[in-house]
Amino acid sequence: MATYFRRVIIGTVAIGSGVYVVSSLTNDEKPWAQVHAASQCRPKRPLPSRDEQIASLQKEKFDILIIGGGATGAGCALDAATRGLKTALVEADDFASGTSSRSTKLIHGGVRYLQKAIMQADVEQYRMVKEALRERANMLESAPHLTRPLPIMLPVYTWWQVPYYWVGIKMYDIVAGSKTVRNSYLLSKRRALELFPMLKGEKLRGAIVYYDGQQDDARMNLAVALTATRYGATIANHVQVLSLHHKTENGKRIVAGARVRDEMTGKVFDVCAKCVINATGPFTDSIRKMDDVKVKEICSPSSGVHIVLPGYYSPDQMGLLDPQTSDGRVIFFLPWQKHTIAGTTDMPCELTHNPKPTEEEILFILAEIKHYLNCDVEVRRGDVLSAWSGIRPLVSDPNKADTQSLARNHIVHVSDSKLVTIAGGKWTTYREMAEQTIDAAIEACQLKPVQNTSQTWGLQVEGAHGWTPTMYIRLVQDFGLESEVAQNLANAYGDRAFSVAKLAQLTGKRWPIIGCKLHPEYPYIDAEVRYACQKEYARTAIDVIARRLRLAFLNSEAAQEALPGIVDIMAEELNWNEEEKKKQISLASVFLQEEMGHKMNKVSREKLPINLSADEVQTYIKRFQIIDKEKKGYISINDIRRSLKHSGDEVSGEQIHEILKEIDTNMNGQVELDEYLQMMSAIKSGHVAYSRFARMAEMEEAHYEKIKKKITVERSGGGL
Repeated sequence: MATYFRRVIIGTVAIGSGVYVVSSLTNDEKPWAQVHAASQCRPKRPLPSRDEQIASLQKEKFDILIIGGGATGAGCALDAATRGLKTALVEADDFASGTSSRSTKLIHGGVRYLQKAIMQADVEQYRMVKEALRERANMLESAPHLTRPLPIMLPVYTWWQVPYYWVGIKMYDIVAGSKTVRNSYLLSKRRALELFPMLKGEKLRGAIVYYDGQQDDARMNLAVALTATRYGATIANHVQVLSLHHKTENGKRIVAGARVRDEMTGKVFDVCAKCVINATGPFTDSIRKMDDVKVKEICSPSSGVHIVLPGYYSPDQMGLLDPQTSDGRVIFFLPWQKHTIAGTTDMPCELTHNPKPTEEEILFILAEIKHYLNCDVEVRRGDVLSAWSGIRPLVSDPNKADTQSLARNHIVHVSDSKLVTIAGGKWTTYREMAEQTIDAAIEACQLKPVQNTSQTWGLQVEGAHGWTPTMYIRLVQDFGLESEVAQNLANAYGDRAFSVAKLAQLTGKRWPIIGCKLHPEYPYIDAEVRYACQKEYARTAIDVIARRLRLAFLNSEAAQEALPGIVDIMAEELNWNEEEKKKQISLASVFLQEEMGHKMNKVSREKLPINLSADEVQTYIKRFQIIDKEKKGYISINDIRRSLKHSGDEVSGEQIHEILKEIDTNMNGQVELDEYLQMMSAIKSGHVAYSRFARMAEMEEAHYEKIKKKITVERSGGGL
């Protein structure tokens, strides 16, 4: 056994030396100083309205039409526009509505990919990691308000793994070269527990910390799209491609545009373009079949589920990597926006526009993270605030003879009719993918750009130009915003935060002066909804709660509670009538229930057997009967209102209905005893973390006992 460990350690050192040599020999990095002068100057073009964008699509002819408004499509639009090409982009749903908003939020090269590249001597995979690490550095520079360096801890529980993992992580630093975020380092057991106190200390030998980047993926996607339109691109969300247009050129059938439908108005029109780019992620094959119905499918969709837990599950400035789960996968455990993200799974799935997390995947993630947390942290199903599934498009390369094997990286393919397809890849490399795609489009369609080479290296995106880490203090001092709200605005909008703040309403309080919160537990304010409608092309309630704000991803229940207020503000901005408001609330509620895990949270509770003792059952029956004063056999909305009044809480009618909905599982507008007992059982087992109804019942019992005691003393005659 000792000989085996010796070989492992010697092998890893030898491999590390080899990687250093290979890295030196294959160093084809672009110089860090290669930043175009224009990249640091804010483009002066104002953001056109969505109506102006739609009018442009109908009237103008374009060099390039990009289908798909995810990270890759937005990246292509930015690359093409900055080269001087007349560019259009259409997205069937919203910017980042698919995979691009459902990522792990990491900007990384991929530690596990590097491990595979070394163990399998795979040069292609090695180059993929090297490219991603270079792009990681560029993203951190181009969008400092939306990104940040994040230390990630790899805990080690056996002595021989310490040098093994240390060498592997050092290789990651070496491959990154000058683009290393910060150098990795080794920690003792004591120091590891100081930095990550939730970590299980038993048998811990130490830990290794390395650095990657973290981002707000949906807002990053939006910032890239807005930057593209600042540079002249025409972009429009909620515009569905119905078919591709073709023309005959030199006896060949060539793609020449598309027929589209504006989903907001139902209007159908044609968009003319010299080149069409397919950047639709998992839906790549649907556009390819519009070009050629007989074409072979290349996309194999794979589902990745993430869950969001309360912030106390992890330190605010340190993530965790589980390098080897029970089924061989990798799981990240990361702080994000004062919460904790855990994921991801990787399972083949059916292609759908509305992917849903499953209970099995949620429980798998919870079981895996439980192995690493100490006994003070009870990993509970009820702590899952939100859960979502993203579809990763794994593709086979149609450029190769062997089209059965999946490409590890992205592929760029030009069909016989000059349809350019970009598929696969990862968030981190979106800029490089876009550059290669536009290069291929220029060559295939003989386009004539002003700039022949990509202009996006070092290009700052919307909001980055005037941002500083302490900019939020000016927002506090100049506008009278709450500090947490100001920090959120600065980090989400960069230097555009001042424009957002100007839209904020007076609170009527001494402090904060402006900025009415959409939900008391989160730093989102009314002005963000108005700005989303006016400047960020938000057209549905889902656009706002999921991608302009990140509330749906952070806490699906809080998003549901904030929804009516958000819709009211959007109605003012977009001239919605009562019927449209009801429709938006209904659609957003279904989205939260199905795609953000709200329904799964409820179902997991309902399936539990009631595991209460006889004494507990009697206690809860007593509380139920105290609230049900009229002995109806159920608790009504008026009973809840009366109980809250006894406790002195000022609660709105909407909040009372939310309290009812959290326990009213059969949706009949009242609470039966079995529903109450089911809730209390779920709290006991950990499937529900907290219930306002349960707390209200407890306080009502205390109020009842207090009144009872007071009456008994008075009727006794005072004793003497």
